[in-house]
Amino acid sequence: MHEMSIAQNLIRIIDQEMSRHNAKKLLRVSITYGSISGIVPEMLQTAFKALTEDTPLQGAELETREVPLKVRCRSCSEVFIPQDDLLIMTCTSCGTEFGHEIVEGKEMYVQEMEVE
Repeated sequence: MHEMSIAQNLIRIIDQEMSRHNAKKLLRVSITYGSISGIVPEMLQTAFKALTEDTPLQGAELETREVPLKVRCRSCSEVFIPQDDLLIMTCTSCGTEFGHEIVEGKEMYVQEMEVE
């Protein structure tokens, strides 16, 4: 379960930011992740809850938001969201099927934090 290591890194980032702003308690953290990042939100929630038990982060709400895969066509530079098949991604503008650049969909980042 790679969500455990993702949760560990997320907690490290949260701790650093809380330190920088002299915050003592995390109330809520919102993360954004890409649809092809491999993150399973329920497993991340479980890992986050387990790793924050008996810490100043215990009880904090973890919100997740998924962003869809977006690609840029290698032929016409049109940015589009592929439909259904992720192997053959037919450009909605020119019909090119292969070799597109991923623009969005692999990322994971902290969107916002609410602290005391």
